[in-house]
Amino acid sequence: MSRPKLPYAHVVDRYHVNHSDPGPIRLAILDSDSGFVQVLVNRLEGIGWQYRRLEAAPRIEEFVAMRVNAVVVDLALMGPSAWEFLERLSGAMPGLGVVVCTGRSTVAQRVRGLRMGADDWVTKPCHPEEVLARVEAVVRRRKQATSRIDEGPMAAGELEIRADQFQAFAGGRSVDLTRREFEVLQLIAHAEGRVLQREEIYQQVWGYAMAHGDRSVDVFIRKVRQKLEQASPDWHYIHTHFGVGYRFDPDLREQDSEPGKDLAGMPNPSEPSPLGHEGGGSGNAPGQKAAGAPADQGAAEQGVDPVLDKMRSSLA
Repeated sequence: MSRPKLPYAHVVDRYHVNHSDPGPIRLAILDSDSGFVQVLVNRLEGIGWQYRRLEAAPRIEEFVAMRVNAVVVDLALMGPSAWEFLERLSGAMPGLGVVVCTGRSTVAQRVRGLRMGADDWVTKPCHPEEVLARVEAVVRRRKQATSRIDEGPMAAGELEIRADQFQAFAGGRSVDLTRREFEVLQLIAHAEGRVLQREEIYQQVWGYAMAHGDRSVDVFIRKVRQKLEQASPDWHYIHTHFGVGYRFDPDLREQDSEPGKDLAGMPNPSEPSPLGHEGGGSGNAPGQKAAGAPADQGAAEQGVDPVLDKMRSSLA
């Protein structure tokens, strides 16, 4: 009996991926916690990873020159400038895997870090094996994102999706996606119009299983959709399948009908009539009988008025 076909098999086939081997890892450790760093370094030497040990944040240009493909960083080392450093580093090195390993933090801080370029966040104290496993997952995901068979740009609607620049363009202008936003867009765009479940998107982009109740996929889809709509307002790119996931299928938005007309091309009763009278009526002047009114309507009205006048005078 033949094995059932995996629902996302042909998406994964687009990558040259060995899921058990992320390839050579060159790691930078940016942390001043000597005890933690020493334990980590001992483990790195045991498994043969290349690494650079840093106790102060270098300039971005110097970091690029190190040619590392992952970094473990304690943002507390840099104080208030940590967010700017993280954003600049992620922008300058789109293929860099970033694992933040720091002390106790708030939900808002973790969310901010992940949205500004961090791939993962680990809270100290932590086991070095867990840290290295997360680094491996991040580097493996980077490998999936950068080793596509077809290196050329992908055209979809008005978009041009360029993996070599980690960016999408509409009309020659950058959509200004962050690295994570681009990875989400790239994944669903290459799914060939199929619906991708949230769990599948998370697994492919974040590199590990999605926790119950995690809304990261929805948040990033919304941000990507907003940027695409702003850059290419005539097209609808991402479709929601409620309770399931998302589908990328560009189509032109329907144009609004002409003002004052309904779908059949008839005058809209809610619009003023050409003569300025409400309700789209015949346009007769006030007091003028409409065409086709009963002939005795005016006489009946004249017969009622004297009776009403007599009643008013008696009450007065």
